[in-house]
Amino acid sequence: MTDSNSEIQHEGLGHVVPVSTLLAVFAALIVLTYITVFVSTLDVGRWSLWVALAVATAKGSLVVLYFMHLRYDSPFNAFIFATALVFLGLFLGIVLLDSIEYQPDIEMFLRNQG
Repeated sequence: MTDSNSEIQHEGLGHVVPVSTLLAVFAALIVLTYITVFVSTLDVGRWSLWVALAVATAKGSLVVLYFMHLRYDSPFNAFIFATALVFLGLFLGIVLLDSIEYQPDIEMFLRNQG
């Protein structure tokens, strides 16, 4: 389909996001990056990993929602994304539980090495 200026119309192929929205998301990503760096300098014990994962999840979600236009896509794709996040969290939780189980053995090994 062409208009009077002979330009091709692509109806329904994309969503135009205002530059102000993209700049706001970019600013949020910069702030979250600073939070990641700041938390890495702190010793918050066992919470370091969880804070890093939460910030990474927030940053990844912003990228997917706005730069990959998932926010404006069909709800089914948002459901798939949310389901993938839940399963990723479940997988990481199981892996972390397993690594915590063997932590005393690792510490004993490291003491014997030094």
